[in-house]
Amino acid sequence: MKTILLMAQSLDGKTARHANHFPDWTGTADKRFFARRTRTAGVVIMGSRTFDTLGKPLAGRKNVVLSRNPARQSRGDHLVITDQPPEAILAALAAEGFQEAVLAGGATINSLFARRGLIDEILVTLAPYVFGRGVSLFDDDVALDLKLLKAEPLDDDCICLHYRVLGGPLSAAR
Repeated sequence: MKTILLMAQSLDGKTARHANHFPDWTGTADKRFFARRTRTAGVVIMGSRTFDTLGKPLAGRKNVVLSRNPARQSRGDHLVITDQPPEAILAALAAEGFQEAVLAGGATINSLFARRGLIDEILVTLAPYVFGRGVSLFDDDVALDLKLLKAEPLDDDCICLHYRVLGGPLSAAR
């Protein structure tokens, strides 16, 4: 099963100004790209803070939300709240017939998957903003070796960078 990290970030590498920053700054082209890519996969995995920022499940795809809060409850097949480890989540999704999953943040969840070597590709939309400070793509202790597969303009202001994850830092896979 392929896991694709899909995020938008400012030119200075921030995915948000703060933990509760609603992603309304990414632009129409990025939003269309995100919707198309996550619907193609059929499943999106995110942390509870990211889910809370969105406010509701993303329609037309399975939403898997990682949370340690036992008060949170799944709602049908389209919203699954779980505290399972990433490997178990991916195995369950594969058993359901999913071929790929989109990982959509935040930094804690992205880092959890990255540290376990569970991210195969990264798609990052660069938006024309500089936040100065804020939330990064990963926590400070993640290092990955990447290979650029494609750079694709989404509109006049945004570009999507598509990377394959080769492994940990300075991987011999290059």
